[in-house]
Amino acid sequence: MKRSVPLILAVAMFMEHMDSTIIATSLPAIAEDLRTSPVSLKLALTTYLVALAIFIPISGFMADRFGAKRVFRMAIGVFVLGSIACALSNSLPAFIAARFVQGMGGAMMTPIARLVLVRATPRSELITAMAWLTVPALIGPVVGPPVGGFITTYFSWHWIFLINVPIGIAGIVISGWVLPHFEAEAGARLDVTGFLLAALAASGVVFGTSVISLPALPPAVGAATVAGGLIAAGLYLRHARNTQRPLLDFRLFANRAFRSAILGASAFRIGAGAIPFLLPLMFQLGFGMTPFQSGLFTFVSAFGAIAMKFIATAALRAAGFRFVLIFAALMASAMFASIALVNPTTPYALIIGVLVANGFFRSLFFTSANALVFAEIGDHEASQATAISAASQQISIAIGVAVGGGILEAATRLSGASLGLDDFGHAFVIVAVLSALSSLFFLTLPNDTGSNVSGHRRRNLEAADQRSRAS
Repeated sequence: MKRSVPLILAVAMFMEHMDSTIIATSLPAIAEDLRTSPVSLKLALTTYLVALAIFIPISGFMADRFGAKRVFRMAIGVFVLGSIACALSNSLPAFIAARFVQGMGGAMMTPIARLVLVRATPRSELITAMAWLTVPALIGPVVGPPVGGFITTYFSWHWIFLINVPIGIAGIVISGWVLPHFEAEAGARLDVTGFLLAALAASGVVFGTSVISLPALPPAVGAATVAGGLIAAGLYLRHARNTQRPLLDFRLFANRAFRSAILGASAFRIGAGAIPFLLPLMFQLGFGMTPFQSGLFTFVSAFGAIAMKFIATAALRAAGFRFVLIFAALMASAMFASIALVNPTTPYALIIGVLVANGFFRSLFFTSANALVFAEIGDHEASQATAISAASQQISIAIGVAVGGGILEAATRLSGASLGLDDFGHAFVIVAVLSALSSLFFLTLPNDTGSNVSGHRRRNLEAADQRSRAS
């Protein structure tokens, strides 16, 4: 494996993941400059998530039809153009349109980066490569808030978008040198009906769950949108069964390893996706921290994510996918629940230790689950797998944020008082239980699942061979 391949892909993914969260601490400043309210602006930011939901399902087709490397570089270019447009926006409609363009680029960058990595990496080295690719996805959301607060406080909110320009240009140039070339499939044809139905389904669920977790629109609007998305999803499933080459081929779910990886990771993300939403709120409302201080605290989980990279390969080789995924899911869930026990008098060192452990086990889980997605499928199915995996990620994360917001909203309505530490404690326990349930999807997997990637079976065979020789 060329180490430069996952690194250049990881930089592009880091840019996209950080950008999606860096805006959070800059919302008041942007809203004031655009002469709108922070609540309206936050609702407008969901257009980015909607763009992701619409265009992620088509990413696999685009990679096959025009070549993964070419589309990846074009996606970076679209993302950079959207970033420039965001920085130049002088009204709410202009900002909405610019964020949508950014989302179009981001929808192609993440799944195609994973596809390029899978096709360019031998299966025996996929875990190490996935570790390099997973870390920026985990670090970006925790780096975003403190970086956004710093830039907005000491410079201008426009720079949170303009910093993407030199990074993106460098990514386009370097990826042209580093990434291998993949031949396009000239005969690939777009499943137009499938694209429209998948876009309606994913965007309906993502937008609806986002609306439910925001006070800008009545919850009934969000519920109706989710219902429409689910109806479109049902129509897509019927369409896919009767189509020879559907846009998203759910026949891949017949593969037990792929099915467990997608469903288990989605269940885990519903719980874990609420953590970046709940944690800063608890530090600010319950501990009295400033946004910048809370951002610095959440940032420490990145150190755990980085530390994981050095042991993921050894852990999976020693124990296999089944054990590692169950163990990581339960340990990460225990860390989520332990956050419920902290309060303003808890020593900072203890809080930091919990957050570092949190980042470590979350990263171990996601690295393992992302590798398991591709462990037992062929290269010709990889484009379908990346599109399905990326779409499920966006939907489960959106549901996770909605779950976190819904728990807090229910707590305030039941108590009739403003949010307190106990309310956050209950929320962390609930999302911990949801995340822990993801371990059930891996219980029935054989011990040697994905051994061609993890090396677990090979290790056992080598040990048995050595014992037989010694005897």
